[in-house]
Amino acid sequence: MSKASAYAERFNRVFDYIDRHLGDELTLEQLGQVANFSKYHFQRQFSEYTGISVFRYVQLMRLKRASYRLVFNRLERIIDIALDAGFENPESFSRAFKNTFGQTPSAFRNNPAWQPWNEQYKFPNRERKQNMEVKIADFEQTKIAAFKHRGAPELVNDSAQIFIEWRKQSGLSPVKASKTFGIVYDNPETTEPEKFRFDICGTVTEDIPGNPQGVVNGAIPGGRCAVVRHLGAHDRLRESIYYLYREWLPGSGEELRDFPLYFHYLNFMPETPELELITDIYLPLK
Repeated sequence: MSKASAYAERFNRVFDYIDRHLGDELTLEQLGQVANFSKYHFQRQFSEYTGISVFRYVQLMRLKRASYRLVFNRLERIIDIALDAGFENPESFSRAFKNTFGQTPSAFRNNPAWQPWNEQYKFPNRERKQNMEVKIADFEQTKIAAFKHRGAPELVNDSAQIFIEWRKQSGLSPVKASKTFGIVYDNPETTEPEKFRFDICGTVTEDIPGNPQGVVNGAIPGGRCAVVRHLGAHDRLRESIYYLYREWLPGSGEELRDFPLYFHYLNFMPETPELELITDIYLPLK
């Protein structure tokens, strides 16, 4: 392992530790020990590596979890979300939330502005672990109901809300008894935002009727696929995707089939901590 990789790995340990202990008190000395950095230099090393202070990073991670709870767990009280995020009262939580995202927690819950929200979470890419395990699997043709997101990738969460609303109202693809997929037609880093295409899908057993949300019938075709399991945040899925395309595929002798890459989401935030998210990535092969 190179010196740069070893250095990055020490910070990865810190990031993972923070993710696992967002509900606990976190100190500089404690986090410095996790990375095996001197407590006298850790804060500066962290700031130079990430571009923000340790405490700001911790607060952003707590606000990130709180944001998902506000939008996707609408019955949860804001005061409970505030306390779990480490704030003494809803007022201090509301101030920090508005200063960070430009909306109060209640305004974000009712009409989340995801694009400015996403701007707060653009950190340097973590160095990806080497030699990910890739399996070849036969995927059976699967009937789905799909909501077709068209537009900026930062607004996919808005489309997810619409799909969740359809699931709840129709009862035709219950999240606990059905599988959830995402079909990725375009690379968000090389596609103009207004042209980005992504389908949010749930398995169904029969054709679905017309509905106000605009969810439509569809299918994921059967066939051979390369599958890699991604552990952790969805906004780091690109690291595992790049491994498949740039490292595994060229040396595999395989050729790609004419269907987009797709995700199978095995669990979701906010019920699952971000570090424990599991997503299987399917790359269709001939």
